[in-house]
Amino acid sequence: MTTALVIAALAAGLYMAWNVGANDVANAMGTSIGSGAMTLRTAVVLAAVFEFCGAFFVGGSVSQTIRKGIVEVDALRRHAVTQRADAAPPAPQLSPDDAPGETPAEAELRAKLIAGMLSALLASAIWLNVATFFSQPVSTTHAIVGAVVGFAIAAAGPRCVVWPKMAQIAASWVVSPIVGAALAYGLYRCIQTWVLRTRHPVFMAKRAVPICYGAVGFILGLSVLYKVMHLDKATVFKALPLALILGLAAGAASRTVLLRSAARRRVRRKDRYAVVEGWFGRIQIVTACYMAFAHGANDVANAIGPLAAVVHFATGGQIASKAPVPWWLLALGGLGIILGLATYGYKVIEAVGKRITEITPTRGFAAGFGTASTVLICSLMGLPISTTLVLVGAVMGVGMARGFAAIDLKIIRRIFASWVLTIPVSAVLAAAIYKCLMLLA
Repeated sequence: MTTALVIAALAAGLYMAWNVGANDVANAMGTSIGSGAMTLRTAVVLAAVFEFCGAFFVGGSVSQTIRKGIVEVDALRRHAVTQRADAAPPAPQLSPDDAPGETPAEAELRAKLIAGMLSALLASAIWLNVATFFSQPVSTTHAIVGAVVGFAIAAAGPRCVVWPKMAQIAASWVVSPIVGAALAYGLYRCIQTWVLRTRHPVFMAKRAVPICYGAVGFILGLSVLYKVMHLDKATVFKALPLALILGLAAGAASRTVLLRSAARRRVRRKDRYAVVEGWFGRIQIVTACYMAFAHGANDVANAIGPLAAVVHFATGGQIASKAPVPWWLLALGGLGIILGLATYGYKVIEAVGKRITEITPTRGFAAGFGTASTVLICSLMGLPISTTLVLVGAVMGVGMARGFAAIDLKIIRRIFASWVLTIPVSAVLAAAIYKCLMLLA
């Protein structure tokens, strides 16, 4: 029985990771492909490298299995004990799969958690698959959160859900897209005013691009240090000097390269905007690679966290809200994400990069930088956010900088509808699958 559960969990986890790659990697690469800064083939190769590195090296040795603290394991345990007391069975014997010394109530809790994590994986993966089929970018984090809530309610009722935490997640639907849109809007308006709409855009770009590289180096350096060093809000300021050095070095290096490149050729008047867009396109690629790395590090847990829980519980591990994640599960998650991007990711990439608004390298840079900055700021503030929501909001902000006519409002309405549906649909699916699994047990 244990072997069958582990095999089923591995299949479900790989399926979930495949869907994460198919739907969510558009967060990193969508605007770069839409702007023409890189081809789909190049994006797949870069994403494969950085997604896998993020998942494998920074995915974490411990992953939340009861996602984001939204379900109380103690409440599930009390419910299992109450059920056993009400049923009053005549001292049942433990099966070989149960942990030594485990009470019948604990054995029942273990079975519920295994079925619940399997149902959460399958439900969230199915919803992501449907959303990807219709080219809708949705939050994989919200999908797994909704699925875990659904199984928990089906198992022990609504009282085991931490509803204030769910309210925070719901609030992120509004806060994170607005912050991303505001930052991207402001940045692109600055690029328009000080570079694109000036009489000498190439000359102004020589000044602006090194500043942008320096800002990117600072933000990305601080983000990587924050994730790699696992700093908290109180100690993150220790990384500021090193991040500032990285930013200054990136700005100085880019200025040197830019001046040498400009000195070797003379830019014709009709080519000046293409030259400026090309310079910003290179920054956009750097930002996209970072976002792929961060995505692999963060969202691999959406597939591997519940999978690790099933493996841990099925093999007699201690029941807790966290479960250790072995390196081979992180590798499996990274591989699944890469396969999903390579085989099915083009649908959501096209929606994010081409359908919301027309993307150029300058606009894509503004959207990507706005997204990376928003994710870092909200992470430092402890706000539960979705990279998907932030990026779509940032792309909308860039579109609004050109006027509302530049945004496809029909696509926006469809995306918002899919966001609102993600948690309830995942919850209902998980509850139904959980009931079926418990009937088959």
